[in-house]
Amino acid sequence: MTTATDLRPLGPVETTVRRAQATLDELWAQTDVETRAYTGNIVALTVKKHRERVAEALAGLEGRYAGRQIIGVMDGSGDVIVHASLVPQRGGLYIERLTLGASPEQLQGAILPLLRPATVNHVWWGADTKPEGVLLSELTDIADQVIADSLTLNIPPARHYALADLGWSRSAGWREALAQLFDSPDAARQLPGVDRLTVRYAGRNDLPARLFAGWVASTLGWRDLGTVEFRPARCGRENGDLCGVELSGEGVRFTLSAADDDIARTHCHWPGIDRHTEINVPAMSLAEGLARVMARPERREIFERAWTLAKGSLG
Repeated sequence: MTTATDLRPLGPVETTVRRAQATLDELWAQTDVETRAYTGNIVALTVKKHRERVAEALAGLEGRYAGRQIIGVMDGSGDVIVHASLVPQRGGLYIERLTLGASPEQLQGAILPLLRPATVNHVWWGADTKPEGVLLSELTDIADQVIADSLTLNIPPARHYALADLGWSRSAGWREALAQLFDSPDAARQLPGVDRLTVRYAGRNDLPARLFAGWVASTLGWRDLGTVEFRPARCGRENGDLCGVELSGEGVRFTLSAADDDIARTHCHWPGIDRHTEINVPAMSLAEGLARVMARPERREIFERAWTLAKGSLG
């Protein structure tokens, strides 16, 4: 059986938008692969300083959900430069990757002809600046899913595409862990007494924490995040990832705190009860977050309610 270690990367070969498909076909001819899996397109829009991180995350998808990857580097200059390559994956497979460098205006007309037709289109805004011009809006017109830091970019949920937020996706383990604390009927009975929430997060990015708080608040029927406190913390996790959560009220407290490895320690307290446990809350890499949103789109109404409350908390 062929493995990824048996395969060598093919390319990158410099080409043009017009000749990109022919160049990929020439690369495929150098392989012994008889069939190609066209599982979709993912367009990642980024800038030079994030290009390697974006490419690494896309490589971590292992060809699932998107057999063709198009990376648009938006701070290029001059003519559109296209590099075509086949990137080896586990199981003896390759994925197609086209990397373009140009200005956003030039990329606008260059990316659409490179999309493989009749497949699902994922568009990922992999930059930390707000989009200018019409490049992103043009791509959302043909997107089945838009992946972005939606609060930073102020991209509201829409009806013609599924909006996926990586910060929201990467907090999934924390949402599941917090829900587990209330699996027991005696804990669930304490929820009416909960009226405050504290969310601790790593680094400087508090937006995933706000989305998480929006989910808690909408679940509990709170009208806003006025009783929520956000605190930066250190817990060995990536910027923006959660470090801990505390729900509290008069005589009631439920806490989750990141410990070593992928464990979170829990403490549930109310009169007559002091309960300590541990729950698995694994850290999620960028590639794992991408894979999750592409494979398991979140329920739209739950995300939209959380997004609305989080957005309102930003003033």
